[in-house]
Amino acid sequence: MAPNLAPKRETVYGVAMRNFTRYPEMPDAKGLIDYGVRMEELGFESLWAWDHTLLGVDPNFPIHDALLMLTAVAARTTKIKIGTGILVMPLRNPVLLAKELATIDHISDGRMILGAAVGWYRREFDSLGVDFTKRGKIMEQSLEIVTRLWTEEKVVGDYDPYNLRGAVMYPKPVQKPRIPILIGGYVDAVLKRAATKGDGWLTYYYTAEAFARTWAKVRGFAEEAGRDPDELISTNQLPICVGPRDKIEGPMKHWLQTEWDYASWSESTMDSAIMGTPEECVEQLQAHLATGIDRIIFVPYRYEAEQIDAIANDILPKLKAR
Repeated sequence: MAPNLAPKRETVYGVAMRNFTRYPEMPDAKGLIDYGVRMEELGFESLWAWDHTLLGVDPNFPIHDALLMLTAVAARTTKIKIGTGILVMPLRNPVLLAKELATIDHISDGRMILGAAVGWYRREFDSLGVDFTKRGKIMEQSLEIVTRLWTEEKVVGDYDPYNLRGAVMYPKPVQKPRIPILIGGYVDAVLKRAATKGDGWLTYYYTAEAFARTWAKVRGFAEEAGRDPDELISTNQLPICVGPRDKIEGPMKHWLQTEWDYASWSESTMDSAIMGTPEECVEQLQAHLATGIDRIIFVPYRYEAEQIDAIANDILPKLKAR
């Protein structure tokens, strides 16, 4: 049962938060809360946190918990939506997760969006005692448990190892019938899950061409399942750096090469980066808008304040005016 999502309108623009860094630098929890407040003031539609429990060895990437950071931001804001981009769902107890997310939805007065995926970092799964090879099956099961707890009065079901015997979970989320769920991932099995089990697809560092090609697949899978593809929400996370291209291209590429991963089984690439003057960035973003995308999440170069101001003041008004 899908939420009553609004019909397609103009593209909206979110922004990522820097809740992970590269060691020895540490993420600043209080600074991130202030950052979330500032993103609302600047008019971004949504704020997105990355999710890992452990990430990397040498180098390692210190990271604050996504749900706790979003909860803190929710308590300090009133309008901006908050989302996980993405939550590694198989690592979480689905019953506790349903409770946590429903509570965040109340704290935020219905602003929570769940972006979820199966995960890829095997060492993290091993550390948490979760079978990496079964993460797809665990994900499917977790989606069903969370959805049922959010929408049914009483849940009965044996989901090994979770035996729900008259499980009653209240309060339900503020959003009805539940919190929107965007599924992240790249392979066909995951794209089918996005088309049939959630409310849309959330991807990472896809060029406009790759996005359009893959989104067409998602829509096709929805049609095959008897679902209206126009109900689905599409979202792409894009790195961006505003400035004279001859000065910013080198530093931007270095950042993208040293602090980000690109799954070999995906079409995610540093070539998706939006770079240049505000006018050049707007021109590059037009290719994404032409795909009919519902939401773009900006990942500003090193999350610098001047970059964020440039996006909010020099790029968003031009995009919204078109």
